[in-house]
Amino acid sequence: MVKKAFDRNIAMNMGTTKTVLFTEEQNELANYAKVLGHPARIAILQHLVSVDTCICGDLVNELGLAQSTISQHLKELKSAEIIQGSIEGTKICYCLNPGKWNEIKTKMNVLFKQCESKDGDCC
Repeated sequence: MVKKAFDRNIAMNMGTTKTVLFTEEQNELANYAKVLGHPARIAILQHLVSVDTCICGDLVNELGLAQSTISQHLKELKSAEIIQGSIEGTKICYCLNPGKWNEIKTKMNVLFKQCESKDGDCC
């Protein structure tokens, strides 16, 4: 299911035929970058890390955004499996998905290492 959401997000932004030009890893990294590319989502992740778990209502007070806006950002983060949630009564608690976060860090670090200049001179 998540893979389909990933593919759908990429296809909507790039066109279905264009994604075949790139590796699965390139498409995956691009999607993670897209999901992480909004300051509200970064703020949500930082808050989740600082409190270890979070109830969605806390984010409204913390970020000053509307509940519906925060819910949309949470949906994007959850769709990419960057966060995980559990329902407790009428409240939904979210936390960072450590396995996915480590996977993203590893893949991004590989990219950053590949882009490092050997002698420091570029252009």
